[in-house]
Amino acid sequence: MLELKPICENCAKLLPNDSHEAMICTYECTFCKDCVTEILENVCPNCGGGFEKRPSRPTVLLAKDPASTKEYYKPIDKQTFKDRLEKYKNIEPRKR
Repeated sequence: MLELKPICENCAKLLPNDSHEAMICTYECTFCKDCVTEILENVCPNCGGGFEKRPSRPTVLLAKDPASTKEYYKPIDKQTFKDRLEKYKNIEPRKR
């Protein structure tokens, strides 16, 4: 079951179930569209993978399987992320 995380891990922007701004990597790391494009350059700081738009859960199923309320807020350390970014930013995510 996909964990629908409620905020961007970097900037804490709210990302509710119906958000058009939520992006996830293959490990469900969740960031807002602005952070993915402007800071992360489509490189996940946790795994090095790329991002895709996070799907929303149909409203009728939220009662059975609600979105997560656990907040994963861990702003990236730009210096630590720099090496990973340089290594992967010019490689298509599927080939990393």
